Amino acid sequence: MASAKRPLPEKSCRVCGRTMVWRKRWARSWDTITTCSDACRSKRAAPTDLAQALERTILELARARAPASICPSEVARAIAPEGWRDLMQTTRDAARRLVQRGLVDITQGGRPVDPSTARGPIRIRAREVRD
Repeated sequence: MASAKRPLPEKSCRVCGRTMVWRKRWARSWDTITTCSDACRSKRAAPTDLAQALERTILELARARAPASICPSEVARAIAPEGWRDLMQTTRDAARRLVQRGLVDITQGGRPVDPSTARGPIRIRAREVRD
């Protein structure tokens, strides 16, 4: 009789929003781990005001364009027209956090993708509201 494997616990990185899967070496400290990597640990979270502004702008632009998608660069340009390139990774991180909360989808080629593994150009689309 084969035993059914239970799925490993998961949680989101508080900085970038990527999904972290439980590892045996984290067994003793799983409750205290909040970041997925040394890079996120050194970056820490984006300033709260910036993170909230990015998330709010993503939602506003995505809902206004629905059912079509938006590019993360549109969000960054709306926040900082001159220095928008510096905000690109922070914008992608904000989009990942919104995916974790179920508010948007990250797409590639028009299909939703796992934001933790998406590489290359992405688009952001507001999720359909179902009654």
